[in-house]
Amino acid sequence: MQEDERCDGTADATSSRFRLGAAPASAPPPWAQGLGYAGLLPFVLLGAGSWLVDPAHRPVLLQALLGYGAVIASFLGAIHWGLLMRDASPPSPALLCWGVLPSLLAWVALLISPVAGLVLVAAVLWACFAVDRVVYPRFQVQAWLPMRLRLTCVASASCLAAALV
Repeated sequence: MQEDERCDGTADATSSRFRLGAAPASAPPPWAQGLGYAGLLPFVLLGAGSWLVDPAHRPVLLQALLGYGAVIASFLGAIHWGLLMRDASPPSPALLCWGVLPSLLAWVALLISPVAGLVLVAAVLWACFAVDRVVYPRFQVQAWLPMRLRLTCVASASCLAAALV
């Protein structure tokens, strides 16, 4: 257990990891990078699989990829709520709204055809990255942007490749 964790596994609110005004975050630790890149496996496997499987099985893979992309888009929006919750200043209504928008767009993507939905999810992933490029420096987490760019490139390319089948 780290010194800033309580016995129940939760972090102390005064810990250096959660203290507001702390120094800018460094690059993501190796374990976070590993988890981020492991999160690309469904994108890559389902995107490539959509080209390689029997056409009769393709709709299942497209729907699975679309569902996973929608979940990830929702996650990317939710990050903004987390950033705002740890900030001492009053929450920005615009960022709160943005935090919900990727989920709503991902939900729409699930309601339309899988091909159009995959294109929409790819666009949402890029919109999330564009917003993050502006917002992350405010919260001193811009060191995560290079990894976010790589993840966005692979995830969106997988969605678009599957949409082109």
